[in-house]
Amino acid sequence: MMTARERVQAALQHGDPDRTPVFEYLLLSPLADRFLERPYAGNPANWNSIVEEKGWEGANRQNAVDRVDLALLLGHDMMYVAPLPPPLNPVLQDPPGQMINPEGPDDPVERVRLRNDLALDAPPLADEALMIHVHLKEEMHRRGVDLPVLAPAYAHGVWTDVDLMETMLLAPDVAHRHFSLASTRTLALIERYKTIGIDQIGVGGDFSGTRPLISPQAYREFIVPEIRKLSRRIHEAGLYAINASDGNLWSVLDDFLFGCEVDGYLEIDMHATMDMGRLKSACGDRITLYGNLDCGNTLSFGTPAEVRTHTIDCLEAGLGNGGHILCASNAIMASVPFENYLAIVEAYREMFCLPKFDRKL
Repeated sequence: MMTARERVQAALQHGDPDRTPVFEYLLLSPLADRFLERPYAGNPANWNSIVEEKGWEGANRQNAVDRVDLALLLGHDMMYVAPLPPPLNPVLQDPPGQMINPEGPDDPVERVRLRNDLALDAPPLADEALMIHVHLKEEMHRRGVDLPVLAPAYAHGVWTDVDLMETMLLAPDVAHRHFSLASTRTLALIERYKTIGIDQIGVGGDFSGTRPLISPQAYREFIVPEIRKLSRRIHEAGLYAINASDGNLWSVLDDFLFGCEVDGYLEIDMHATMDMGRLKSACGDRITLYGNLDCGNTLSFGTPAEVRTHTIDCLEAGLGNGGHILCASNAIMASVPFENYLAIVEAYREMFCLPKFDRKL
């Protein structure tokens, strides 16, 4: 039987894992609280109260404990962990268009130009924000656990950032500077992730809904070269680059995956027609697909029986030549009934002939 690290590695290298690796991108309250039978410190809604109770250092350590507990309880093979508490640095927010005072310039180009100038003087992400990753490594070492960690460096999305999208049309040089500055910040974060021991780095950012919010040409011109720059540095460091965006990406899929030179695709949006079977045929021999259980619809509003069938269908569509890691299409939030999430866990375990789920750690 493979270890979790071996299993994830086989999936990323298109080998032959003993079973499809599984994890959860974002598993939040109240489900995480119910599994742990205590408030989950990894949920932002619980963060302030846990800091008040335990102090900042104690809350960070509790966050690490809770994440490892949850992963072991649910049999996860890897974890997604973002810097905490977010956001510490507004320049790193995605979308960045929310950081400018509404009393600023009336011209969207001038607003983006001002944001660029502010970004030049902005401090890097505080060291304290990355302590969760340090504590997580310590906690896994203490327990003899070795799960790969995926961490975000999303800085090239355009979701809701109307100023930036207008600037891409009206003043391309200003938009190019925006994305270049985002890459500079992200490259610095990648170096820090490498030092901490992060295995996979999420890049990109949302730019699509039912269709892309910018043209394929604009995506190819402004964003692809920047993400490719990040991917190449990530690969030089011996790590994996995982591109992420919700929405319908068929019209830009080759650029999103192969043009950006990434290893994986996260936030696969089934509701926006990004079907696992079709993706597996189109790119599954070269790209590892993370997903794509439909959290917004099937998991939220289906019956446990429908969720079970949906889980098995997704696993079967992803089989063959590695290249699949099972998780939801995005966050598991309060809209997903506890019984539906249990149906995922139980279907997965039945599919691979694992022991029945036991809520005891």
